[in-house]
Amino acid sequence: MKMRYRPFAALLRFVRHRASHRPSLRTRVGLVLTGLAASLLLVLGALWLHGTRNAIHEEVEAATRVSEQWLKVVIGDLHNLPVAERGERLLGVATAIGRVRANVLQIHDGAGELRHVSPPPTYKAGRQAPAWFASLLAADLPTRSFSIDDFQLSLHPDASRAVLDAWDELLALAGWAMLLLLALYAAACGALARALRPLDQIMQALDRMGHGRFDTRLPQFATPELGRISHAFNGMADRLRAAVDENVRLDTEREVAERMQAGLQAERQVITRELHDELAQGITAVRALAGAIVQRTPDEPSLHIPAQSIVAVTGEMQDGVRNILHRLRPSVGGSLAMALDHHLANWRLQHPEIELVSRVAIGDAPVADDLACAVLRCVQEGLTNVLRHADASRVEFCLERAAGCLHLSLADNGRGRGEKPSAQAGCGLGLTGMGERIAALGGHLEFSSRAGQGFRIAVHLPDIRSLHLQEQFA
Repeated sequence: MKMRYRPFAALLRFVRHRASHRPSLRTRVGLVLTGLAASLLLVLGALWLHGTRNAIHEEVEAATRVSEQWLKVVIGDLHNLPVAERGERLLGVATAIGRVRANVLQIHDGAGELRHVSPPPTYKAGRQAPAWFASLLAADLPTRSFSIDDFQLSLHPDASRAVLDAWDELLALAGWAMLLLLALYAAACGALARALRPLDQIMQALDRMGHGRFDTRLPQFATPELGRISHAFNGMADRLRAAVDENVRLDTEREVAERMQAGLQAERQVITRELHDELAQGITAVRALAGAIVQRTPDEPSLHIPAQSIVAVTGEMQDGVRNILHRLRPSVGGSLAMALDHHLANWRLQHPEIELVSRVAIGDAPVADDLACAVLRCVQEGLTNVLRHADASRVEFCLERAAGCLHLSLADNGRGRGEKPSAQAGCGLGLTGMGERIAALGGHLEFSSRAGQGFRIAVHLPDIRSLHLQEQFA
């Protein structure tokens, strides 16, 4: 029993497999064209049926009229015979005639007994058209009745042979129509296969493009539609290749900037150590010697006063070296807000003629050292540019953390600039160095300025590394 059902199970799996996969484009287009042709053939078939029905009606009607005239002639001749011979002569003539074309002749006697009926047709004997087809072509013709003495003659129209001929003709036409539809489907699929063959090239080109081969190009196809696709694809490939080259260039420049920044930071560390170990210690030693001279020569003005001057100058030198060390290697990171407050407070003390309004809203989360250092450098450079170029009376500074980024803005009410400022030496590499430092950290720097309306610097730095630090501290 299981072996018996295996073929059916295999057939079911095949049908499900085919149903789960959409047919190809050429198959669908071929089916559509074949369906349109089949619809046209159905319309033509309906017209053919209408014409055939009318033709059968006319044929049977004509045969009935001829038979009716013949019967009238026969009946007229029988009136010349004695009454006793008329019945036998009528039956003899009907039997001799046999089948009346497209009609069935029935003769009943006075008692209502059927004395004669036409024999069945010999043309295509034993065959009949389907009942549904016969009903479509049925000719609604009236029965003709005649009488002679006690005999009743009935002439019934019979279109069965004409309907059978129409059925055979329809079968032949249907066969030719099926062959025509199959030929049309095969021709459509073949033509579409040839026309759509370039689509395989397009798919292969897209696949190669998806695997990173941006030098892939399509040939110029002869078909206008496919030619436009080829032109658009090649243009897209050129733009994509240019974009990739630009990204590679930007990555290379960013890597160079990062290496330069790392080199600058290392150089600053070396300079910081040299200043601390050599210059700072030397100044401290000179100040100590000068202090010793001040203590030992209170009664010798010629030595005491210069020694005091040396102590004061070396103190100023120590403060200057300390400031330089702080600028070369600031200690910020988790205390960025404190470092900014300290720097801004010193700047206010040194430049009381300029109003400095600040707002720092970065929360308690730590900031990565490189980001904090970049922020502090940007503030230092921006404030230095205000002093050098802006001729401003008010400066507004804002630093806030939002959406995983640090947003810094520094705006003044100075004379502004009509064009993007040039890079000048400030507390490092100027505005160009500021931009390179920010770009190396994945951020971007914006300038906005109008003549007489002040100058504004906006910095946006990703704070992802600070988030990592926050997770580590948590």
